[in-house]
Amino acid sequence: MSASIDQRPETEKVHVIACGAIAREIIAINKMNGLDHIELSCLPAIWHAHPERIAPGVKAAIAEAREKGATRIFIAYADCGTGGMLDKVIAEEGVERLSGPHCYSFFAGNEAFARTYEDDITAFFLTDFLARQFEAFVIEPLGLDRHPQLKDMYFSNYTKVVYLSQMEDEALQEKAKAAADYLGLAYEYRFTGYGDLETELLAAARA
Repeated sequence: MSASIDQRPETEKVHVIACGAIAREIIAINKMNGLDHIELSCLPAIWHAHPERIAPGVKAAIAEAREKGATRIFIAYADCGTGGMLDKVIAEEGVERLSGPHCYSFFAGNEAFARTYEDDITAFFLTDFLARQFEAFVIEPLGLDRHPQLKDMYFSNYTKVVYLSQMEDEALQEKAKAAADYLGLAYEYRFTGYGDLETELLAAARA
């Protein structure tokens, strides 16, 4: 006789350690797909301005999760400017991470992003998070609020802002356009959805 629903074993929890910049998207994916067995912990999004903090921060977060009993851990970071240091931690700890060099790539889809690399080599990318937090995560870390003359120096080699949007939101599109105007660059909008973030998170949750 088959087991009743009440007798079925509970799905093993998956502990996801993520960049805070994609927390909103992970929560949305979990809700859409009924991934109630995912436990999410986030590290500071601002570490993207200090990528040397990411690998040791992830290593510490893995240790903390294991101390609390986590046995299945997935790292929701791409390389994110760590120069391979995050992959060293991944190998040492025996866990997996999102594939790709950065969030622009996995949101666009890593294969698709690679195909457009040459056309986008002079693009400055925005995501929903960066469109929403442009001042806090671009202007202030680069000191442009204090030294606006640095803008031309930092962005002289860019020709366009490409907004890779995860959800179609007119207010965010206006923010992205305003960012492009501020930087004096052409503007291009591409709706990507969640891309490989959703694909790989689902695979990790159902493994």
